[in-house]
Amino acid sequence: MSSLARWSEVWEELGLKADPELHADLRLRYSSSSRHYHTLHHLMECLELFAETRDLAEHPAEIELALWFHDAIYEVKRHDNEVRSAEWAQRALRKAGADDALVTRVYDLVMVTRHDGQPVTADQQLLSDIDLAILGARPSRFDEYERQVREEYKHVPSPTFKAVRRQILQGFLARPRIYHTQWFYERRERLARGNIDRSLRQLSRWRLSPM
Repeated sequence: MSSLARWSEVWEELGLKADPELHADLRLRYSSSSRHYHTLHHLMECLELFAETRDLAEHPAEIELALWFHDAIYEVKRHDNEVRSAEWAQRALRKAGADDALVTRVYDLVMVTRHDGQPVTADQQLLSDIDLAILGARPSRFDEYERQVREEYKHVPSPTFKAVRRQILQGFLARPRIYHTQWFYERRERLARGNIDRSLRQLSRWRLSPM
């Protein structure tokens, strides 16, 4: 799913010419040693889930491209990663000759992964669900994800990390639905709520040594 051949096909579906150097640059970004969860493996998981749910998309190639860019820039000490990633996608599309409507849709798709508002379109809902699918993964994978997130934020003192992480997870649990599409709701909602509830219980008694 992350091959150069597939990358070229996605751009072709958009009526544009792929840039192989951009593909290599993105793969390099996701392979950075500073990343532990937001890695090439995470991207592959997203792309594989999208392959399963592609029929739900209105503009499938746009979603696939947005997935490539959604964590293209990820610096844990900054709070504008999604904006910078979306702007990178914007520049790449304009350079390739994409029209304004396509550029805007892909930009908005990347920005949905901030998860700070309600996705508006069906494509935004699908991409949001794909990005949050890890919450409803099997418990062993979810626990691995939690450890990976902690490793990415190892510079944050334990009390601060626990407080912020608890707030984030409680925010998801407080939603009427974590997943917007029926496909993900039926397959992952119950698992996600169980995983989050278990993680919150662990956080309440977690005592990490200083990092």
